[in-house]
Amino acid sequence: MKLHHQLMAIAVSTVFSGSVSAAVSAEEAKQLGGPVLTEFGAERAGNKEGTIPAHEPKLFKPPAGWDVKKQGYADPWNEKPLFAITAQNAAQYADKLDAMVEVFKKYPNFRMDIYPSHRTIVYPKAILDNTIKNATACKGEDDELKLSGCYGGIMFPIPKSGRQEMWNHLMPYSSHAALTAALQTWVVPPSGSPAVQSTLVINTRWDLFDPATIGAPLKPGLNYYKARVDYTGPARQVGNKLLLFFSIDTLGVGNRVWSYIPGQRRVKLAPDLAYDTPSPSSGGASTMDEQSGFLGALDRYDFKLQGKKEKYIMYNNFTLTDPKACPDSKLTATKFFPNPDCGRWELHRVWKVEGTLKAGFRHIYPKRYFYWDEDSHAAGSTENYDSAGKLYRLGNLMSYPYYEGGSNAQSSVQMDMITGIWAGSGTMGVQGGAWYPTSVKDNLFFSPEALAGEGIR
Repeated sequence: MKLHHQLMAIAVSTVFSGSVSAAVSAEEAKQLGGPVLTEFGAERAGNKEGTIPAHEPKLFKPPAGWDVKKQGYADPWNEKPLFAITAQNAAQYADKLDAMVEVFKKYPNFRMDIYPSHRTIVYPKAILDNTIKNATACKGEDDELKLSGCYGGIMFPIPKSGRQEMWNHLMPYSSHAALTAALQTWVVPPSGSPAVQSTLVINTRWDLFDPATIGAPLKPGLNYYKARVDYTGPARQVGNKLLLFFSIDTLGVGNRVWSYIPGQRRVKLAPDLAYDTPSPSSGGASTMDEQSGFLGALDRYDFKLQGKKEKYIMYNNFTLTDPKACPDSKLTATKFFPNPDCGRWELHRVWKVEGTLKAGFRHIYPKRYFYWDEDSHAAGSTENYDSAGKLYRLGNLMSYPYYEGGSNAQSSVQMDMITGIWAGSGTMGVQGGAWYPTSVKDNLFFSPEALAGEGIR
């Protein structure tokens, strides 16, 4: 089976070996940092209605004595909603809701509290400099499944294809090269009785933002993202571990996942933990590549960039990181959808990408739509359809900016529109639930040998 996959990868790579996506022209790249586009490619101005503001970078300081590991991220605005979208007025906002309209139709009690929009994301100078370089230097090879000549920043600040924007989403700037969090995943069945599916500690490392190499081009085949997941509960999951590597060379190096299960007492390369395999962290309420909206290889879909639009998305969700303001017990108190009292929705411009399953490949979602925030490329939402063309699952990312700059959108809510189940993947309303910067773990920590050596026996 392994040889079969290797031969397929070689064959596909051979077919696309001459396919290279050109970077934008030097003249077009001059727009970056000017009056029209920010250095990272977003439109600098707000919209004509004034409901989306101009980009105004701002760093926030925590209150005196604030401990992000225990208290999450303090809400710097403490604003009240401008208005609420309900089943009664959803049709009025349908062009900015897309498939979320179906939630209002099916669940009349659903509500979206709309808050003032804020575009405050901050990027360090080194990231902005690299992003400007990427506009003319970063290229996609092998049908844009492999990156070359790129630097640690936004890969394609002026995206020209759907796959380029998907790379932007896969590699967003997250403030630090190393982040950690203690998270829980809840599954809420139609009965409304929430159950903890997993409790875990996750450590991540973004090697493309390594301060020691930030000025140099990314190494060929670089594993740009590494994540180690250590399960601490419930009892059936204690001791389980996962190790995930994601590469800028999808076909040559590929993404890899290792798993350690105490009962087997060994580490196994787990190639099946990818694509539409049910995610073990969500109790099967989402797929492996549905984490963070989309996290995985890009080879099974044709991605079409459909331009930008205005859309209501979850944004500046500070409250969701605060275990006092919105603990998981409050977030999961409603069935079919997360508690609307915990949600903050804002109007933002997003890139819309259509994903269509390629002939000869399989996935439970033959059609997908992605909406990625123009400022961060991380925040946004997803729509996933089944083989009958029926809306299957909706995903909304819970995002917030870091005090140090950059932003986070690694936690999400998935709503299954067929079964009525909803899941909070990596919900944050627990002590230590917010992501925060940590010291960079060495290569040994992110290794299969470490999983085996630290496993429960």
